Amino acid sequence: MLTPHLARHGRQHTIAPTNVNYRANIWALKSEGCTHILVTTACGSLREEIQPGDIVIVDQFIDRTTKREQTFYDGGPSCLPGVCHIPMAEPFCAKTREVLIDIAKRLGIKCHSKGAMITIEGPRFSSKAESQMFRLWGADVINMTTVPEVILAKEAGICYASIAMATDYDCWKEHEEAVSVDRVLKTLKENANKATSILLTAIPQIAAMDWTELLQSMKSTVQLSVMLPKH
Repeated sequence: MLTPHLARHGRQHTIAPTNVNYRANIWALKSEGCTHILVTTACGSLREEIQPGDIVIVDQFIDRTTKREQTFYDGGPSCLPGVCHIPMAEPFCAKTREVLIDIAKRLGIKCHSKGAMITIEGPRFSSKAESQMFRLWGADVINMTTVPEVILAKEAGICYASIAMATDYDCWKEHEEAVSVDRVLKTLKENANKATSILLTAIPQIAAMDWTELLQSMKSTVQLSVMLPKH
């Protein structure tokens, strides 16, 4: 069972969210035969009920990025041929999410079983007006990395699920300290053991399950989504 660990920002957090080579990361994992990607991400909460320290197993995303390559099929010399119109109604792997949710419950970890993640370009945090707007749009949590990771994983036929760790209330909440690097790191340090516990239990359980049918279905979806040029 291969379980590589990849620090998307670099081990010293030297790579800005925009500059992460998402395509290279996902393709490298696919090339190694990876079938599942379980990610952890710090996020801001846009809902009163999602408190700092809570875990959210997100099921949807809203894309507010502007500068990132989101497909392996863009016609470039180093990319795959054709155009891929990948379905994105259900971006995250439902079966993998169920495993994570069940494990969190068994471990007694407070976990929200769904949530919409809005991904902003960053590296700056949101203005108050933006934060309030995102709430009106129906976003539950906010980060800077889910997109395009989840999209590329879908194109690669890899089951992708995210353990989002709420660290703050962004800046929408009155009488609450606005998000800052210090606050994010403090909450992450206090709660990292929750995500670690979920992952350490989930990995062997996922490895013991039969994923053949689901993976074949995902592969077929990708194949049917690619439009190749006619010669």
